[in-house]
Amino acid sequence: MPYEPDDYLARHVQTSAIDLQQRVDELLSQTLPSDSENTSLYREMLSTVIRMAQADRDRWDAKIMLQTLREMEGAFAMLSQFKRRRKITVFGSARTPSDHPLYHLARELGATLAKYELMVITGAGGGIMAAAHEGAGYENSLGFNITLPFEQHANATVHGTSHVLPFHFFFLRKLFFVKEADGLVLCPGGFGTLDEALEVLTLIQTGKSPLVPVVLLDVPEGRFWLDALELLQTQLRDNGYICPSDLKLIRIASTPQQAAEEIIGFYRNFHSSRWLKESFVIRMNHALNEQAMAQLKHDFADLCLTPGFTQQPYCKSEADEPEFCELIRLAFHFNARDHGRLRELVDFINQPQHWKQ
Repeated sequence: MPYEPDDYLARHVQTSAIDLQQRVDELLSQTLPSDSENTSLYREMLSTVIRMAQADRDRWDAKIMLQTLREMEGAFAMLSQFKRRRKITVFGSARTPSDHPLYHLARELGATLAKYELMVITGAGGGIMAAAHEGAGYENSLGFNITLPFEQHANATVHGTSHVLPFHFFFLRKLFFVKEADGLVLCPGGFGTLDEALEVLTLIQTGKSPLVPVVLLDVPEGRFWLDALELLQTQLRDNGYICPSDLKLIRIASTPQQAAEEIIGFYRNFHSSRWLKESFVIRMNHALNEQAMAQLKHDFADLCLTPGFTQQPYCKSEADEPEFCELIRLAFHFNARDHGRLRELVDFINQPQHWKQ
């Protein structure tokens, strides 16, 4: 959903008859470009810190705030150099030995993703993470490492380089795993891998994360993800805890090439999506033909709060991303609920027979 300012955060900050908000505005005027669209956001950030200082919070609370802001700013700065490169986050067990078939599978996955000019993000550790980075090579690897009280090193591919980003907090590292991902590939692993898999699906299912391809990769004879999916089907879907269409968010692959093709296929026509006020907009590389538009209105009417889909060009509301001005938009009033069905819609628009010639 689009950003909407919170009344609590937007209120003015005053104390001792001194208008601190005016001082905040003066500071921003000296710091930000005059035409910045982010002025109101930075004003609220500074106001939040000032309110915390007024309350003189517990030292531990203040340290959490400081560390969080510091890590996020550092991550934004480091990742800005890779802003327009598509990236795939790869999860899997750090305990996978180098002679295990899954290790070889992950290394081949990294090489295959790099062949398609996709960067590989991992936790920078060993096992599956090391294998994926080995295959992708340094230029196509990013590592989000976690700092621990005991000695902790990134894997050989990214250790000591500008392609590794250390995090103190697990929750921030998890945020960037998803924020930076244009797709996710999950190999078999332990609690951490399952945690990441379920969290990613929860975020996409609830619309808290943009729709991206999620691929579960195992060796051809492997049962890890097949057994996990059987549990989801019999215990979650059949008991009504999730919608049947929610499982459409997941794809199974038994080779690295299949996993890569799932990701590449997702972006065959679909480019990206965003909210523009009440409209949900899908940017596409190719316009849809009249027959496809008619079929959309019939087959996917359940996704719309008000009837109809429209195709429209770039508009002033998207002035913050002019590099996408050549892309056609598919706009509709999405119910913001059925993201599994939304994935089916993406599969529909990715079929070449539906494109305008």
